[in-house]
Amino acid sequence: MLFNLLSSAKPIFLSDKVEPFAIWITVGIVCALVVSWLILFLIKPTRKISGTVAKKMLFAFLIYALALGIFMLALEIEKKYADAYLDYNWVNKDIINYVFIPLLATAILSLCSAITLFVLAKLKKGKALKITGIVCGTALIVAIITCLVFVYLYYKNHIVGDGYYTDEAAKFNSTALIIGACVLTAIVVAVSFIVGRKNKAPYTARCLAFAGVCVGLSFALSYIKFEAAWLQGGSITLVSFLPICLFAYTYGMKKGLLVGLIYGLLQAIQDPFIVHPAQFLLDYPIAFSMIALSGLLTDLKVLENLPQLKFAIGVSLTGIFRYLTHVISGVFAFGANALNDGATNFLAYSAAYNSYVFIDIALVIVVGVILLSSKGFKKELVKLGPAEVKKEN
Repeated sequence: MLFNLLSSAKPIFLSDKVEPFAIWITVGIVCALVVSWLILFLIKPTRKISGTVAKKMLFAFLIYALALGIFMLALEIEKKYADAYLDYNWVNKDIINYVFIPLLATAILSLCSAITLFVLAKLKKGKALKITGIVCGTALIVAIITCLVFVYLYYKNHIVGDGYYTDEAAKFNSTALIIGACVLTAIVVAVSFIVGRKNKAPYTARCLAFAGVCVGLSFALSYIKFEAAWLQGGSITLVSFLPICLFAYTYGMKKGLLVGLIYGLLQAIQDPFIVHPAQFLLDYPIAFSMIALSGLLTDLKVLENLPQLKFAIGVSLTGIFRYLTHVISGVFAFGANALNDGATNFLAYSAAYNSYVFIDIALVIVVGVILLSSKGFKKELVKLGPAEVKKEN
């Protein structure tokens, strides 16, 4: 009996032990950096150097965030492999080989490209920077296409009929998921190109470096989670959206769309729950691409004298559309969850379940408004922005 109990017990993986320490170490580092900068900023003799110190702090935290993110991703892959070989029902070897690992490789390529371009920009290697940018961009496009091919092959081989939910009562609806994914993608892409048609700022080294910093910071902060009692998936984080929302706010929707897409792929690796290709798109790339809406008013050039309100409106739109993507996914892909909880109205259940998104967004708005109320922070943000933003300010 004891042998059976021990053999059936779920093993404790290294990631389970490391994650709590990583979370609190990250919280401690963030708090220490913020407090240190505030002290420098509030004391008049050191206020002049606070901007320079802030840049160095951000760069140091970026290095830490990237190292932590890659390390935790590697541990998660190891954990998924171990679970697969122990034959747990909720995962198998093919989804790791065809979905997780290609996405992990793409994420690592994205982060390494950003670091390389940042270093070359710092060293002022103009020609090398241009060539490296073309090579990295081409490699990233190839990697994304390869990922999509692998994901297609996996679901072609493993999904039969309407997916994993074969019970008719579950109301799994592939057609509705595909239509929802296509419509929401068309909306955000069309809006970003319509409102951003006059935004001709190129993908400069500054832009790419800032994007890499923001993605790295957001990904590191996403590990600091506050799990709500009702959540079986999804979580409230420590303003993990803030850095990439600030990027979209600074550079506009078109560039924000790309950064949101990359971040969505990272989230798919960090905490995946995938039952259908369209559901995967809704819950990850499309949901996080809605971050681009944070730059809607930047491209429209309105409320220039009220940056706090401008940011709050953009992030609110991000929250509303992200919420909508998760609700559609919940109604048409996860009806079985509602039935398990005794609910028969899938729309009401999904709407209530995914309301945690608004808590996440509210935290981002509060902290973002506080930051944009600081003249020093706005000055540093302008320095990181495109030439058009600098001229207007």
